[in-house]
Amino acid sequence: MKAFRKLVSCGLILIYLIIIAGAVVRMTGSGMGCPDWPKCFGYYIPPTQLKQVQWKPKHSYQKGAFIVHQNQLFKANNNLTSQDNFNPNQWSKYTKHNYSNFNALHTWIEYINRLVTVLSGIPILIMFICSWFFYKKDKRIAWVSLSVVIAMLIQAILGKLVVDTNLLPWRITVHMFVAFVIVAQMIYLRYIAVEDISNNKIFIPKNNNLKLLVATVVGLTLIQVVLGTQVRQFVDYQIKSLGENGNASQWLAHPTITFYVHRSFSILIFIVNILLWIKAKSLNIINHILIKSNIVLIVMEILTGILMYYFDFPFLSQPLHLVLASLLFGSQFLLLIKISHNKDPRALIN
Repeated sequence: MKAFRKLVSCGLILIYLIIIAGAVVRMTGSGMGCPDWPKCFGYYIPPTQLKQVQWKPKHSYQKGAFIVHQNQLFKANNNLTSQDNFNPNQWSKYTKHNYSNFNALHTWIEYINRLVTVLSGIPILIMFICSWFFYKKDKRIAWVSLSVVIAMLIQAILGKLVVDTNLLPWRITVHMFVAFVIVAQMIYLRYIAVEDISNNKIFIPKNNNLKLLVATVVGLTLIQVVLGTQVRQFVDYQIKSLGENGNASQWLAHPTITFYVHRSFSILIFIVNILLWIKAKSLNIINHILIKSNIVLIVMEILTGILMYYFDFPFLSQPLHLVLASLLFGSQFLLLIKISHNKDPRALIN
């Protein structure tokens, strides 16, 4: 069981690394750095220079290799050696999207994002296999592990669809939502794998109002993440329209109503978390690490939002904003799990 717990912890850390990598991809506009999936320009190791993806005469290409020719993306039909002039019969125009730009930095940022995703699948797959050895002891471990694998497969399919549709906004939102679902699954799996040996136990009276309050903050945080994704999509559109360099002050100069809802919602979340803090104080669990971390994370989340809006998106403020949101969700969800597993007549929070 000890080795299994390490696998779960490793998998959870890697899931958070995927979220961080995805946030960097969004910040740098690298989502289409690899125009195909699962390969990148038809290669397992992507190109580093533009000339590697430009069509060249008398050059050998492997089947499936991508080239950029006349601002269009083409894919080799078979292994071939190009002629003196471009022969369209040797190539198929890539029709899933019309994006054909090559930027080495964007390509490798997106490639690293995919690499982290693949690496995270290794401990999760091993975890899934090992989980069935504990089936008789606790069936939840096996079934939750299976649900994580299924969610990871769904996430991979969504990643392909996001690329194939040239970052279609609503699919990015769904992609992000599923990432948070996987975080929740892994946190729950880790909890049921360690609950019997946990230290630092704090006993409190069972309280349904506390459970409802925590469930509320979890739901509000998820809604806020969806709203934030919509705001980010608007910023992406502004970047394409106004340009990235020197125009950050204009990205949110005339925001949509979603931005104002997102900003006001942060105040509501802060108030509800303060109510949670007050409720915890009344139950004498104010020193619990999850209660404290919720307040710290929500304050940091609001501060990064202020930095982006009033200080023109300082470097790393965008990925930090998302990472803080994912950590806040994880902290709140873990607290909800622990309260939901209370035992009468006393409740146990680890």
